[in-house]
Amino acid sequence: MISADMEGATGVTWTGDVVPGTEQWQRFRRLFTGDVNACVTGLVAAGADQVLVNEAHSSQRNLLLEDLHPSARLLTGRHKPLSMMQGVDSDVDGVVFLGYHTGAGSPGVLAHTYLENSITGVWLDGVLASEGRLNAALAAEHGVPVLLVTGDDLTCADAASYAPSALGVAVKQCVSRYAAVCLPPAVSSSQITQAASAAMASAGRVDAVVAPHRIEVEFDATHLAEAAAIVPTVELTGVRRVGFDAASMTEAMKAFKVVTHIAGAAVEDLYG
Repeated sequence: MISADMEGATGVTWTGDVVPGTEQWQRFRRLFTGDVNACVTGLVAAGADQVLVNEAHSSQRNLLLEDLHPSARLLTGRHKPLSMMQGVDSDVDGVVFLGYHTGAGSPGVLAHTYLENSITGVWLDGVLASEGRLNAALAAEHGVPVLLVTGDDLTCADAASYAPSALGVAVKQCVSRYAAVCLPPAVSSSQITQAASAAMASAGRVDAVVAPHRIEVEFDATHLAEAAAIVPTVELTGVRRVGFDAASMTEAMKAFKVVTHIAGAAVEDLYG
C-alpha cells in the first residue's frame, strides 16, 4: 500500500503547488504521479503482487489515473473512515508514506498536521507528532510495517524516529517552509524506485500492537480549541489546547479527524 501525500512530492515548495485548481497544481499533479509510479515500479520489481495507492492529499483527487502505473489500483476521493490510511486494514504487507512532510510546529517544507495553518502542534502519547508518526501508529495496530518514506530531508529524519527500519528518500533539502533544493524528477524517480525495491525486503505482516493512546492538539486561537472541546471525550487542557484518550489508535484517529473538521469549520476568514 502507498499512502500518497503531495507536499513532499518532487519539486513541491509552496501553496500554489498543492492547492487544487491552480495552474501550478496541474503541473505538480504530473510530478506527484511520477513519484507514485516510480515507487510502484520498485515494489513490483521486488515481488509485490498488488499495489493499492491511497490518495491522501486535500481533495484526495490529485493523481492522474490515466497516467498511473498499470500494476497499481487507485483509491481516490474523500470521506474515507481511515483517511490517509484507508486500506491498511485490508491484509496489506507493508505501507509506503510517499510525499510526506513534517508536522505542525516543526521546520520543513509546507510543514503542518492535517490543518494547513491553524494547528501549532499535535502530540501522540506526549511526543510531538507528524502525520507520519500518527499513521505509523495506526499501521502498527494492524500489523503493517512502514517500508519507505519519501519527502524532504527533515521528513526522512522525522521518520527515523517513528519507523527506524524504514528506508527514506529525500527528494528535496529544506531551506524554509516555502523553499527547497530539489532533485530533478529523473533523479528522484530513480532513487524512489531503487529504495522501494530494497524496502520490499522488510515487507510482511508483523504482530499487531493494540493499545490505548492519548492525542493532544494545540491551535493558534482560543475559539478553535473551544469549538473542538464540544466533542464528547475531548477536554480543554489549556486556552488553545485540547486532549482526548482512546482505547486504540483507530479510535484515536477517528476522534482526531472529528476534532480537525470542527476546528477547521470554526476558522473565520482573515482572523482565523
